Amino acid sequence: MSTPEERFGTDLRLLRDLVEQSSRAPGSDLATLRRPGRAPAGAPDPIDLDTWAGVPNLIQALLLRLLTFRGELAELGHPAYGSRLHELIGELNTETVRNRAKLFVLQALQDEPRIRRIVSVTAVQSPRARDQVDIHLELEAVEMDGEVRVTLPFSLAGGAAQ
Repeated sequence: MSTPEERFGTDLRLLRDLVEQSSRAPGSDLATLRRPGRAPAGAPDPIDLDTWAGVPNLIQALLLRLLTFRGELAELGHPAYGSRLHELIGELNTETVRNRAKLFVLQALQDEPRIRRIVSVTAVQSPRARDQVDIHLELEAVEMDGEVRVTLPFSLAGGAAQ
């Protein structure tokens, strides 16, 4: 059996926090880090692009799919990639809207080849902000034992919460 890093790969780190931050922050989305011990003596540590690997990379991929407007990548050959969550911006945080959020998440994830089974999706009003919906996912990834849990704090005032 392969390791999570082999199964889910490594990619550039585009989201800084996989638990609370859910904004894509286009234009300033690449994270960097210092690489200690790789510079010649007396030189500052070099700065390199940061990455996510394994399950964190899977979580980042799922969050990016949910944060991308469906159709946004059509010109790149991926017209079905993304979600319709942005259609909820400006709506009141009602049970009907939270159910629509849940539906949009399920629609977006049905095309994700790294998911074997969606165990649950819940959309609840956030205790932190009345215009925020916390979307909790539990899923089983392909070739992996155990469940992956992801939370997306989605702001109805303007998309993903900051």
